[in-house]
Amino acid sequence: MPHVPVARPAQTQVIPEQPPTVRRTGKPVWYASAAVIGDAAAAAVPVYLAFALAGSKHAAVYAAVAAAAWLLVRSARDRYCERRLRELDNAGPALQDWLVLVGLLAVVRAATGEESPFLVALAALVPCAPTSAVVHTLIRRHLIARRRDGGAVRRALVIGEANAVDGLVSHLAKRTDHELVVVGVCPIGDEDPHALAPVATRLGRQTPLRPSADSAPVLEATRRLDVDVVLVVPGPYMTGTRLRRLSWALHSEERPLVVVPGLTEVAGRRVGVLSVAGLTMLNVAPPLKRGLATLLKSVTDRLGAALLIVLLAPVFVAVALAVRVDSPGPVVHRQTRIGRGGSPFTMAKFRTMVTNAERLRHQLTGTNEHDGRMFKIRRDPRITRVGRVLRRWSLDELPQLFNVMQGHMSLVGPRPPLPDEVAGYDEVELRRLAVKPGLTGLWQVSGRSDLSWDETVALDLRYVDNWSPAGDLGVLVRTVRVVVAGTGAY
Repeated sequence: MPHVPVARPAQTQVIPEQPPTVRRTGKPVWYASAAVIGDAAAAAVPVYLAFALAGSKHAAVYAAVAAAAWLLVRSARDRYCERRLRELDNAGPALQDWLVLVGLLAVVRAATGEESPFLVALAALVPCAPTSAVVHTLIRRHLIARRRDGGAVRRALVIGEANAVDGLVSHLAKRTDHELVVVGVCPIGDEDPHALAPVATRLGRQTPLRPSADSAPVLEATRRLDVDVVLVVPGPYMTGTRLRRLSWALHSEERPLVVVPGLTEVAGRRVGVLSVAGLTMLNVAPPLKRGLATLLKSVTDRLGAALLIVLLAPVFVAVALAVRVDSPGPVVHRQTRIGRGGSPFTMAKFRTMVTNAERLRHQLTGTNEHDGRMFKIRRDPRITRVGRVLRRWSLDELPQLFNVMQGHMSLVGPRPPLPDEVAGYDEVELRRLAVKPGLTGLWQVSGRSDLSWDETVALDLRYVDNWSPAGDLGVLVRTVRVVVAGTGAY
């Protein structure tokens, strides 16, 4: 039967009614090829130009060696597999690989007695990491765009109890940036799920005596629906023995089985697999809270803030003069915010509102356009003319660099909340205070004021639970793009 293209709408990823054939092109092989070519060019071109301009006769050789070494490092760290190509953070891994590349070439240089100019070689390698990060980001965006149009996806069959099936299908349907399209469900028991995907087959609640009682209907459904992967949601009726027997049948036809444990927003690096007494277990490592990584973050915060204050000193002066001339009142607005562990601190910002803004806020309470604890109005009448420009380019946030220097804030972290916002937090929302608030963060680079309160909390909790130095670097890189675009800034 010919494949009929079926697009995936923005808010659904399941196939209603009878299972039509989803346009599927298999694994997007050319994405890996494009990544390899992009990485090779990112290393070879700048190295060749640097040595050619330096008058070296071996510029082509150096370029070839740099490209080969860069591809070797990237391949060894598994950067070209499908899972890596769809990852959001590309800047962090690229920097890590670049450090390995520099170390590798330094060893090769020492071992071979190479006498090429060291500074020229090092400078020529600098573009490798940012260029590769850009290439992989563009590839990921194209891959996501194809998936939203129904291409480069995998057809999935979901097995589990009705409520669990509904939960998983609903979760997958909320986003369109992943590879799974649910084409059928297999509920365990007599209860019918509410998922839009059709019921392909059904399993009984009791573990059958014969393995084929489970495997036969599941295999028949996978063949009929041309399923690429089977997702199983564990529950009281899907025992370990039953799951193992089902895996035998699926693997005999080379169909992968994925067990969905129900964990959400846990970074893959924190999850490991253990085998104890024949039992397969998931080990979820705690978030980073101490050690070399946290020390690095603290040092980077203070050094980075100090460097930015020095470099942006002319901008500080220009903004201060503009605020002073535009409207009466202090140049810097100081406000009490809540930091890590619920400790209050005084946060500084360039003033963007009239001096009686706090009093006017109570009069504007009924006009709040945000759905949660924050108070946001797209056309806030309290904002001055210069204030709108400052907010558009996030220049009002610059004095917070001094808060970073004092240790109250970090360069990257959740948005610093107001005391009255924290007073209404529940136990889940209070977890946002487990780390220092940040000058920028996932909230700022993901839409800022355009996000709902639930989305804001989810992003902050994702940061708290999965913080890493590489993740901070990725946020900082994305911040530049968001500031230029002005997305959600008001």
